[in-house]
Amino acid sequence: MIQPGQIYRSLSNRHHPADGPTRIKVVGEPISIAGLHNSGKVDVVTLTKDGREIRRRPIEVTQLHATNTTRDGKPRRAGYLLEQQ
Repeated sequence: MIQPGQIYRSLSNRHHPADGPTRIKVVGEPISIAGLHNSGKVDVVTLTKDGREIRRRPIEVTQLHATNTTRDGKPRRAGYLLEQQ
């Protein structure tokens, strides 16, 4: 279940190796009302290396994952993996 305060890390390999994966923090409750613009989204912020919260934006809740494997057992390559509850 997605909740405010959770921290996720990027599964993408597009980051600079010295910087490590992008980390985001959930700062809002998921919105999921049928027919509503931005439904199925949640507000997140990017966390900098020193812990500052920057760049607030909504993302699809389908991009946030609790496990690093798909239903088929294959490794995930996209989205964000839960790092800290």
